[in-house]
Amino acid sequence: MSAEPHAAVPAEVCESAGYTAAPSAFVDARSLIGCRHRLHLNSAHPEVLTGVTEDVGVTQRREAATAHRERVRDQLIAAEPERWTVIAPGRPAGARAADTMRACAEGAERIWGALLPQEPDTGRRGGSEILLRDQDRGGYIPIIVVNHKVTDPRQPDPAEHHPLTTGLPDWKPQPDRTVRVRNQPRDQQRLVHLYRMLQRHGLASPALVGGVIGFHTDRVLVHELGPLLDDYDRRYADRIAVVRGELPTVPSKVPECRQCPWWTRSETPGAPSCERWLVDHHDVSLVAAGSRAEVLRRHDVDTIEDLANWTGEAPDDWQYEPFEEAVVTARAWMSGAPLVRRVERLWVRRADVEVDVDLESYQEYGAYLWGTLLDGVYRPFVSWDPLPTTDEARSFAEFWTWLMDIRAEAVAAGKTFAAYCYSRTAEDKWLYESARRFAGLPGIPTEAQVREFVDGPQWVDMFEAVSTQFICPNGKGLKKIAPVAGFGWRDPEAGGEASMSWYRQAVGYDGPPDLSQRTRLFEYNEDDVRATKALRDWMYPTEPGGRSAEAEVPAMADFR
Repeated sequence: MSAEPHAAVPAEVCESAGYTAAPSAFVDARSLIGCRHRLHLNSAHPEVLTGVTEDVGVTQRREAATAHRERVRDQLIAAEPERWTVIAPGRPAGARAADTMRACAEGAERIWGALLPQEPDTGRRGGSEILLRDQDRGGYIPIIVVNHKVTDPRQPDPAEHHPLTTGLPDWKPQPDRTVRVRNQPRDQQRLVHLYRMLQRHGLASPALVGGVIGFHTDRVLVHELGPLLDDYDRRYADRIAVVRGELPTVPSKVPECRQCPWWTRSETPGAPSCERWLVDHHDVSLVAAGSRAEVLRRHDVDTIEDLANWTGEAPDDWQYEPFEEAVVTARAWMSGAPLVRRVERLWVRRADVEVDVDLESYQEYGAYLWGTLLDGVYRPFVSWDPLPTTDEARSFAEFWTWLMDIRAEAVAAGKTFAAYCYSRTAEDKWLYESARRFAGLPGIPTEAQVREFVDGPQWVDMFEAVSTQFICPNGKGLKKIAPVAGFGWRDPEAGGEASMSWYRQAVGYDGPPDLSQRTRLFEYNEDDVRATKALRDWMYPTEPGGRSAEAEVPAMADFR
């Protein structure tokens, strides 16, 4: 699912964005990535969502994206105001489009806030944060500003293909050996969408490129658009046909469902919601979500029963986990088994000294809380200064110093040591990010020190242990797996998205700080580290007489 708000939205949202035409008539670039059925429902039944409270996570991401774009705008324009033409954001959409076309006709060098004319015949609508005039070839290059990362740092490797980046104000794309590209199809689709809109008016640069300014705003990532045109054209033809009611759609489970208002709502009284429809039909996407379901449907596997009854070789175009495991997943779902053992004997690295770790971050602004559990005692390292703040360096340094001291003490005492997390992607990311951002400050490790720790055997990812040893018909998230081991969270609303709202209240983004929300975040974080320990003890118990996953979870052989 896109990390920014979905496009084909109810009428009042369209109006707030400056569009007054019927939302069913037009498609913007965000609709090209995401659920086709959601696009159909939003277009055909916008009245159902009138007054529906938007998911708090979506709201916060949109607000953060708006604030990020405003910061980039102010920074760029303040540096060279004479080179910019700014399209006034408060004017009606039609007037803004006319202003944009006028600026292009006059050869404006750089246009901020460009809105291109809506196209009633094709259904396209869209705008670009920046239109940059191609001084060499004529026409304009679209540059978008997004609130997510578009590159990651990397060590130079002469043998690799290096992405093109450039700085502003000077547009001089060059191979960049210091970064690698983060795959963001939504950005590429939006750039091609804008290219097609510019092309209609003879305003597209022949260079066939577009740019993206990401979260760090330190460079413009340049995308070559030519290789993307065919895929975009096919995708756009499909999506506009869906919006116009020319192609039928049915529900299918995708990651986007977690935050979609249609998951529990129906378009008409008496009709099932997407969730109910999928369960009623035993739809195969319940056990093989996203692109897996698309592959299976090409082989007439539409239901969980179809998959469970599969015999013979795997489909030629199946490129995921071993197909036998997909079949077992379907059979386990039908039997009601929440987990299936892939292996006869479960194993998790255990140690004399064990520390559980879980962090809480706020969007891309930083990690404000590192929670730990040692010998049954929860200890948090936290900064309640609103992110971004340099006080984050203090709390991170205290966490890192404490963790390394515990490790050193264990080694000195001749004991083994291990630290555990669940899904190390987030922890690894913020360990490295914190080391880079606060390099040189007291207590901050170097990147090399972080790498030595996370690449070593003492850093154990329980998500990896679960993934390699269990088949999980209902998902692999900690809140799906730990309850099977007998663990429950104190707060029924506990979750990553909810914690974003709690954090805003805890630090006073929207009013006076709410200290009760700080307590709530501590309890949520503590429950996460205790859940990780409970899961480890269940998978590989060290005390006799306790619960054991080996005794409770059926093996794959039971479903063959």
